[in-house]
Amino acid sequence: MPFIGFDPTFVLMIPALAFAFWAQWKVKSTYSKFAQVPAANGLSGRDMARAIMQRNAVEGVNIEQVGGTLSDHYDPGAHMVRLSSDIYSGNSIAAIAVAAHEVGHVLQHQQGYVPLQLRSSFAPAAGLGSSLAMPLFFIGLIFGPRMPFSGVLMDLGILFFAGAVLFHFVTLPVEFDASKRALRQLTESGAVMPQEVAGAKQVLDAAALTYVAAAAMAALQLLRLVLLRGNRR
Repeated sequence: MPFIGFDPTFVLMIPALAFAFWAQWKVKSTYSKFAQVPAANGLSGRDMARAIMQRNAVEGVNIEQVGGTLSDHYDPGAHMVRLSSDIYSGNSIAAIAVAAHEVGHVLQHQQGYVPLQLRSSFAPAAGLGSSLAMPLFFIGLIFGPRMPFSGVLMDLGILFFAGAVLFHFVTLPVEFDASKRALRQLTESGAVMPQEVAGAKQVLDAAALTYVAAAAMAALQLLRLVLLRGNRR
């Protein structure tokens, strides 16, 4: 039986892990660079978020400050944009770009963007399936022929993990579209100067890499589970 922590199929994960580490470095380095560049408009991330929502006649969505670094997100259930302290109060290119991205999700919600609706409705099931997938799969793998229905447990684990992979891939168009909306809002309104557009785009593009890396890792992990299951037939 292959060692659970490291087996021949683990080599599949090496490219994804390398990509993930690079993506994290890219996000942090790009954010750090443009967090030091004040935006010409002098607006904070909070002010930029409010301005975009007012411009698009968004009502009933509040903005609050939360802890952490780059912990920014939009909660469609609570109708709340949550911005980390540096984004909420900061007036840098990075701050207004990240804030605009989160409001991009607000605009998606307002306009009934289907991928966002799918992600929101699928999120609870994907979270539960992801938490159950590995325990079920590896219980079946470890005990194998000694335990009845071990194959069923492995298959259930693969099925649940496939749901989590699908969630990652549904997330990609949601995030890319939010960044596209953000850049449009920043440029068409004149919120950023022409010379600042490239910097804002770099911040938005770097953030998107983390979602691509997460999807790649999930897909390769699913392939790994399928291969391990095949070896136990």
